[in-house]
Amino acid sequence: MKFLRSERYAALLLIAAAALGLILANSPWGATLQAVRDAHPLSVWPGADLSLGHWVTDGLLAVFFFLAAIELRHELSHGELNSPRRALVPALAAVGGVIVPALIFLGLVREPGLASGWPIPTATDIAFALGVLALVGRGLPARIRALLLGVAVIDDLIAILIIALFFTTDLQAIPMLVAVPLVLIFGWLSRRVKRKGSGALIAVLIVIGVAVWVLVHVSGIHATVAGVALGLSMGNSSGAKARRALEPWSNGIILPLFAFVAALVVLPNVPIGQLSPVFWAILVALPVGKLVGITGGALVARQLSPRGKRNSTLPLGDILMVSALGGVGFTVSLLMNELAYRPAPEVAVEGTLAVLAASVIAGIVGVIFTAVRSRHYGRLSRPKNKK
Repeated sequence: MKFLRSERYAALLLIAAAALGLILANSPWGATLQAVRDAHPLSVWPGADLSLGHWVTDGLLAVFFFLAAIELRHELSHGELNSPRRALVPALAAVGGVIVPALIFLGLVREPGLASGWPIPTATDIAFALGVLALVGRGLPARIRALLLGVAVIDDLIAILIIALFFTTDLQAIPMLVAVPLVLIFGWLSRRVKRKGSGALIAVLIVIGVAVWVLVHVSGIHATVAGVALGLSMGNSSGAKARRALEPWSNGIILPLFAFVAALVVLPNVPIGQLSPVFWAILVALPVGKLVGITGGALVARQLSPRGKRNSTLPLGDILMVSALGGVGFTVSLLMNELAYRPAPEVAVEGTLAVLAASVIAGIVGVIFTAVRSRHYGRLSRPKNKK
């Protein structure tokens, strides 16, 4: 299980799972696999008639967001975001990386019925971006990973807010009102978990977590929000234990399974010129919008920093590298695409292909930047020849 904690292997598994899903969807087994994905085998409680695909996107993916929220809480309390000054650069970079891609998308997609997809290019895939950095960026300063992690975590928090605000339909207040005290109880109990003899308490936490997920789903809010609320409520010590226990399952099963299911689309048999504006908007907004937005936000933050602290910020080359890697949307962008175009499956197919293509482009650009910067720091670390 140790290798499943590796950011490198997590990124490789994501790539392999998405590629396998796309290949099988366009093979003779494609129709059968899609039928299995869309099957509704059981209804666990009244009103919860989810397909197998939705059990992955609404259920299992909540675990991924739970872990992301734990990491965010750690960064806010003990990490790179534990003070306003330290959080300024990643915060403004993340905000710029959300605003610019959204504006590019809305500038290219003018049809009101399609404009709901503007959140798709605003997301950064934490696992993929950090995996690329781990694969190629040997010898880089630790502060570069810290900036990328900060940008990606804040970006995911914004994505969760977007999901809660823009993809919530028929909000039911009572389930939400019941879920709130359960989240608080979950957080309180999590701080009482000890190293040994806490099996019963952990079982209670799991039951409460599942109950919160059910209530959030019934309320009309996307159920992954439950994972974020529970992760943010946990104490740092118990959160670290939960993350260590669940991270291999998230990296090895949950994220690859989601990538496989999301990429299970048939390539549209249409000329390039007849592709939807959504396809082209995502293809441009993810790699270009993230590069411009994150870089612009980081440079603005650098100018707002006290004069004595500006020299401690990253040079432009490192910021460009982080910005390029931020264009790998993948997991969260695929989720946004599925939510935005659920009523229009034909548009969702083109959106999925665009996310995959844009993430590949951003990944290639990010690899180039990372390799160049890694070589640069490698030269700086070599001892100079004495004359």
